[in-house]
Amino acid sequence: MHSTQPPKIVLASSSPYRQSIFKKFALPFTAFSPAIDESRQEHERATDMVERLALEKAMAGMPLFDNALIIGSDQVCVIDEEVLGKPHEREVAIEQLKRASGKQVTFYTGIALINSDTGEHQSDVEPFHVDFRELSEQEIIRYIDKELPLDCAGSFKCEGLGIALFNAMHGRDPNTLVGLPLIRLREMLEKEGIDVI
Repeated sequence: MHSTQPPKIVLASSSPYRQSIFKKFALPFTAFSPAIDESRQEHERATDMVERLALEKAMAGMPLFDNALIIGSDQVCVIDEEVLGKPHEREVAIEQLKRASGKQVTFYTGIALINSDTGEHQSDVEPFHVDFRELSEQEIIRYIDKELPLDCAGSFKCEGLGIALFNAMHGRDPNTLVGLPLIRLREMLEKEGIDVI
């Protein structure tokens, strides 16, 4: 039985960054924290992992919300084909930025949208590339101590002081770098009959 009410929009994320990005759409939404295992499977490619986790996060909301469009998102940072997660510790963050210095780093963000009434889903992966400038150890330490980016994949916040670490950025949508590709999400919402504008 389908509701005649428009579906609720639910963001399967406790990330304050993703919630603040989604607010750009000026659509009412609810957020919840999906409890899923985020570990990488053996031999899993980074792109497959973020798409799978985005979908699993969205699916975690299926039993909780009727008549809802549930959005899941997940992101990894890749340097030299190695996946870097969130550093959580200052020493790990320093090491990550030392590795990124002078290199191009790729971020893959998985995005998924599930209709909780029909079970239909859409999912995709958006890449975004960042060229880091050559960084001295002093710059890296000063940056980490100022911004404490310990909960961010790659150890920086591009929406803050992290922008000073880069030479260039390449991608379809700068929001992808913060963890929620809004251009792709708008396309998904429109397929479900939600007009952002």
